[in-house]
Amino acid sequence: MSGNGEVTNLSEARIGVFVCHCGSNIAGYLNCEELTGYAATLPNVVYAKNNLYTCSESGIAEIQSAIKAHGLTRVVVASCSPRTHMPLFKSACSEAGLNPYLFEMANIRDQCSWVHMQEREDAQAKARDLIRMAVAKAALLEPQEDIETSLVKKAMVLGGGISGLSAATALADMGVEVVLVEREAELGGLLRRLNRIGPSGQKASDILSELIGRAGKHPNIRALTGTELTGVSGVVGNYEIALKDSGGKELKEMVGAIVVATGAVPFKPGGLFGYNGKNVITQIDLEELLRDGKFKYKDVVMIQCVGARSSERSYCSRVCCLTAVKNAMYIKDLDPSANVHVLYRDIQMYGTENEKLLWDSRGHEVRYDIYDAAVPPVVRDGVVELYQPLTGMTIEIPYDLVVLSTPMVAPADSPAIANLMRIPVDQNNFFLEAHAKLRPLDFATDGIFLAGTARYPATVSEAQAQGLGAASRAATILSKDKLVFSALVSFVTDRCDGCALCLDVCPYHAITLEEYTVDGVAKKRVRTDSILCKGCGVCAATCPKGGIGVHGFTGEQIMAQVDALLAI
Repeated sequence: MSGNGEVTNLSEARIGVFVCHCGSNIAGYLNCEELTGYAATLPNVVYAKNNLYTCSESGIAEIQSAIKAHGLTRVVVASCSPRTHMPLFKSACSEAGLNPYLFEMANIRDQCSWVHMQEREDAQAKARDLIRMAVAKAALLEPQEDIETSLVKKAMVLGGGISGLSAATALADMGVEVVLVEREAELGGLLRRLNRIGPSGQKASDILSELIGRAGKHPNIRALTGTELTGVSGVVGNYEIALKDSGGKELKEMVGAIVVATGAVPFKPGGLFGYNGKNVITQIDLEELLRDGKFKYKDVVMIQCVGARSSERSYCSRVCCLTAVKNAMYIKDLDPSANVHVLYRDIQMYGTENEKLLWDSRGHEVRYDIYDAAVPPVVRDGVVELYQPLTGMTIEIPYDLVVLSTPMVAPADSPAIANLMRIPVDQNNFFLEAHAKLRPLDFATDGIFLAGTARYPATVSEAQAQGLGAASRAATILSKDKLVFSALVSFVTDRCDGCALCLDVCPYHAITLEEYTVDGVAKKRVRTDSILCKGCGVCAATCPKGGIGVHGFTGEQIMAQVDALLAI
């Protein structure tokens, strides 16, 4: 055994097993003392111990003490989920002088005690199986070294709307250099077209002036308007960005992280409800009339869910109801004698402030009528015919202006941007986050983050909050001096013959095909990018020849687990 714990012969493996009670989470259903005694009988196990909380300070100290006192060269902890606690245990091993990749976990909580609470005997047997498998694999673990790389402490924010401006200024305030890229000639995005923000009633122009003013004066922000993204290459920490301005000039930038805040656009309801842009308009058209002081109508009918919650766009746009109610209230404030009638299928006014705005509007004599999607309102000259499902009657509502509440939709170039960055979109071409609850502002691709209505329709306050959140996520990368990645990634063996089956299945595009020459004969083989690779193992599972594998999950290690499972 070498001084750093590396094993040169399997017979020299000295394994320590630590069985965690996890309070009553495990010990309430499993006999931890019996499991500890069983672990002590397994091959290469020289020390076994159980304790109340292995992740506690005393539990960590016991692991570190045992490594030194018993010359442990492998450590197995039988406890909870590796997702949450493996980094802690690996760090403890490292501090005790043991290579952290010589650590293995057996999940006897999530995969055993919690799911087999009513099957105590079977659960006990399964826990023994899991520990036996972990020990068998641990004996074959090999020391690895973390992968380190430099990074460029600069960010690109794609999109100059409210979420992009919020992200850019937040990053700039942290001392990060920011390249703010906006395809339009001006910053501000959709906010430039709005009148007031619901439910507060604050002027959109006031919010926008403050954000653009801060961004324009900030020494760490370089705003490139009238500029489009044309290419993205590289990896987290070192992305090469290709841009083109309105004059056709091409630009190159190196950045460490990217925030995608390209926004959404209002749907134009061509052919629906007589839309003509004159006396039948959309809510965004109404916003501009109100903003510019050109609103001069007396009888207004608003129709909700136009172009949304349909076979073409099945989603609810979330903000249409708030927009309609907010504008209805504003019209009544301008002219209390105006007649405002809102025709709806369902009202989406989440949050106490929004709900209060709805009830206040009723108090201001804004009229609400439900309609059946199967029998929608009919817009005729001067009147809207409405079938009332509750009474079974059809009424006529006079109007001089019909306002259609349409959904926000993804910009037409969203799929093209997704292809450039290799990031996913959903069925409606909104960008798709890594996980809606656990990683709502991240993409699966490291170093690229998401904010605002590019993800899904959102209110102004939500878009601003997401911009700040995305900046915080990007700062977790850009605040570091170097990036450190797990060594448990794929590697190519001498069995690779360049068939490229693994190339097609890699979800992270971490594998490329290269040519080389041996004795004048041209051959092919694959090459893996250890930064892009996440060690998912799809490539290794696909290769029929063993031409590619994953450190920490080699075929030999997995077969050892299988053999241990089947052992009687």
